[in-house]
Amino acid sequence: MTLHDIPLKTLDGEPTSLGAYAGRAVLVVNVASKCGLTPQYTGLEALQQEYADRGLTVVGVPCNQFGGQEPGSAEEIKTFCSTSYGVTFPMTEKVEVNGEGRHPLYTELTQHADADGEAGDIQWNFEKFLISPSGEVVGRFRPRTEPQAPEVTQAIEANLPE
Repeated sequence: MTLHDIPLKTLDGEPTSLGAYAGRAVLVVNVASKCGLTPQYTGLEALQQEYADRGLTVVGVPCNQFGGQEPGSAEEIKTFCSTSYGVTFPMTEKVEVNGEGRHPLYTELTQHADADGEAGDIQWNFEKFLISPSGEVVGRFRPRTEPQAPEVTQAIEANLPE
């Protein structure tokens, strides 16, 4: 099974997978509405706008495991993201990214190391994983790394489809 094959559900509860974005670079980010890092939605949406036509899709994955900072229902999350940050990128249902209830997507993603060589559990909201158009993890960026940081945009540009 590849990352593209792992079943997901959209925020609306419809079945999907990262396979829906095969052939595109994908930035997967665990998100939360009531976090000090929530303003990163602005940068994530900017990446979506800047690179969508060139083959990038940002995918937000709501998670309530860090300080209970994503308590809302799917409808509340959708409303918050669209009205507060103008989010247009796809969002999945709320999942767990660490522990026994960890979603299979994050079981795979957390095996990949960041730039310091550290793999393992998600540290906090807004940890980012860049997946190549062929479905390989090619970058892991910790929560405090801004979406438009040079290391993120350089990795995105290096992995956009030809």
